[in-house]
Amino acid sequence: MRRNWWKVVSVILLFYVLAAGLLAPVPAREILNETIRNLYFHVPMWFTMIVLFALSAYYAVVYLRSGDIKDDIASSALASTGIFFSILGMLTGMEWAQYTWGAAWSNDPKQLGTALCMLTYFAYWVLRSGIKDEDKRAKVSAVYNIFIFALMIPLIFILPRMVDSLHPGNGGNPAFSNYDLDSRMRLVFYPAVLGWILFGIWLGSLLRRVLLLQHRHNEQKLDYRN
Repeated sequence: MRRNWWKVVSVILLFYVLAAGLLAPVPAREILNETIRNLYFHVPMWFTMIVLFALSAYYAVVYLRSGDIKDDIASSALASTGIFFSILGMLTGMEWAQYTWGAAWSNDPKQLGTALCMLTYFAYWVLRSGIKDEDKRAKVSAVYNIFIFALMIPLIFILPRMVDSLHPGNGGNPAFSNYDLDSRMRLVFYPAVLGWILFGIWLGSLLRRVLLLQHRHNEQKLDYRN
């Protein structure tokens, strides 16, 4: 139980965020109106995605140094979980854009950068499924993982800030903290960020266990045949 305290914290925080996010009062802002509640879901899911991709790249580096297949499995599980949260972040963002910008997709620089980032990680999936040799797959995908994580930084954090953007905090557009995120919303937003990140890490650890079991099962089958 002591080792699982952070899972309990994650569940408590997410229950709080769901309840407060849907029921607690929010600032009455023109255009945004009640859709501002999506801030508790859309933005934390992007943060979770970034954390998971960072951890995945970290385990890719660890694998290249150790050669332990368990590190490759951990990297793969975290990357897959990060892709899942990227899809959730994109869907919630498109839903929000439909009501605030008038269209789910407007070719906004932040949207385009994020879409390119997602495509590079989808290619990571394809790469891993296309290489049958376990050691070769682990080495190639680890190098590619590090490369696409480094590529994600300019695609999401640098390039969108250099041009005009509808996203808050980009292209001269003021960030939420400057005009929307009041003290009431902070009491929900910050727990939402922590809760979703912990939940994402939890899902990644569960997927890692599943992949480890599959790996051990495949090894036992090979030993049995030999």
